[in-house]
Amino acid sequence: MRLTLISTLAAVLVAAAGNAGFAQGAEMGSLRVEHPWARASIGAAKAGAAYLTIVNHGEVVDRLVGAATPVAKHAGLHTHLMEEGIMKMRPLEAVEVAPGEPTVFKPGGLHIMLMGLRQPLKEGETFPLVLTFQRAGKIEVEAMVLKATTMGYDPHMEHHKKHHQEAPATN
Repeated sequence: MRLTLISTLAAVLVAAAGNAGFAQGAEMGSLRVEHPWARASIGAAKAGAAYLTIVNHGEVVDRLVGAATPVAKHAGLHTHLMEEGIMKMRPLEAVEVAPGEPTVFKPGGLHIMLMGLRQPLKEGETFPLVLTFQRAGKIEVEAMVLKATTMGYDPHMEHHKKHHQEAPATN
C-alpha cells in the first residue's frame, strides 16, 4: 500500500511539473482566454506578437480594449488587411468579442503587437499578458513562447503531452 501511495504521489507531481510549461488561460465572468502564445524572437528583434483565443460564454458582447505586458514597452491591438494586393498591418482601438463564436488572434490576422521588447522572447519561456475588456475588466494570462517558425497554437500538443504523462507505469 505504501508503494502504491508513493507511486501515485510521484505520478501527480510529474504531471503537475509537466503541465507548468503550457500557456495558462484565464476566465473572468463570461469570458475565457485560451492558449495565449507568442513566437520566439529572431535575433535582436524589438517587436513581437502575441496570439490567443477569447470565448464569450455570456449573452452580451464585450470588447477587448487594451493589452499590457512587462516584456514590452507597449502592447497594442492590431490586424492585417489586404489593400490593393498588399498585406498591411493596422492598429485597432478595440476588438469585439461576440457571444457564441470564438475570437481568434493568429498570424496573418488579429494579434497583440509587442513593441519595444525589453529582451528577446525565448522559446519555452512564459510571460504575463494583461488584457483589458470593456465589461469584464482585466484578465491576466501567461503566454507561452513557441518556436519562431510556429504558425499557430496546436491544442493537440497539450492533449498529447497530458495523455502521455497520465499513462500508468507498466512496472
